[in-house]
Amino acid sequence: MRVASINLRALPEQRDLIDYAANLLGKNRSDFMLEAASERAKTVVLDQVFFSLDEDRFRQFTALLDAPQSTNPALERLMAVKAPWSTDKA
Repeated sequence: MRVASINLRALPEQRDLIDYAANLLGKNRSDFMLEAASERAKTVVLDQVFFSLDEDRFRQFTALLDAPQSTNPALERLMAVKAPWSTDKA
C-alpha cells in the first residue's frame, strides 16, 4: 500500500504525452510516472563515481571485490559471440 504522496505540476502537453505513453503500456498516469521516476533515480544513484562508506560497509565492499568470481555461463556465451562488425576471420 502506498502511503507517501508526491505532487507536481505539468504543462498540459506534458500531461497528455505522459498519459498517452502510460496508455500504450496499459498503465495509469501515477504508475507510469512512479516507475519512470524510480528507474531514473536508480540510474542517477548508480552513475555516481564517488561514494563514501563507513568502516564496516567498506570492509564488506572490499570483500566482495576481492572474492573470486563465480562462473557465469550466460556471460561466457555472450563473450564468445563474434561482433558483426569484426573483420577478424578467426
